[in-house]
Amino acid sequence: MVVKIIILNERDIKIINEIQHWRFLLSRQIKVLGGFNGQRACDRRIKKLIEAGYIERKYIIHGVPRLYFITSKAVKLLDLEYRTANIRIEQIAHDIAVIDTAIFLINKENVDSASIITERDLKHKAGFGRCNKHFPDFTYTKDGHSCCVEIELSAKKLSTLEKNIKNNYVAYNSQRWYVTDNSKVQANITAVGKKYGVEIISLKGVTEFVRNL
Repeated sequence: MVVKIIILNERDIKIINEIQHWRFLLSRQIKVLGGFNGQRACDRRIKKLIEAGYIERKYIIHGVPRLYFITSKAVKLLDLEYRTANIRIEQIAHDIAVIDTAIFLINKENVDSASIITERDLKHKAGFGRCNKHFPDFTYTKDGHSCCVEIELSAKKLSTLEKNIKNNYVAYNSQRWYVTDNSKVQANITAVGKKYGVEIISLKGVTEFVRNL
């Protein structure tokens, strides 16, 4: 493929930075985070960024739309700190839900996107690399109040769950757990989280809201 030269605008840079923070994005998520009026206009710009070598798309698993990643060229040109070129298949559904939840909070609850710090950024800033230390899926600050967000699609061991909830309780003013409509997942978080003031929210409303943006 012949690489085309384009002049990056402010929105292009925002798209590249958002992809870096979240590991990858779907095209519908780029539309919202990039502030496009429609999907067609978004897809046209994505195509230009691909042709210019700044982002790449990968079809990884059946039933999931193509994922968009930044390239090493984008990292070098914009002096970014890191990139995530690959992702574990079993993590894709979870990470899509994480991004949708952030979009929900930005658009529904007026959370400042600039205050959001992703798990990837938290790990990088802590300098732990691939260590096993737990970090929330993302954090944000609103009205001087720090909150961490966790997305739970499957049931964890109660001991692991309590450790994560307790760590969040110490580190942040509040924690919100967005969960799948699975009775065991909800029951476990309710049982462990009630003494730590955990707020439990269904992901169903989040998904419906974001897909209508």
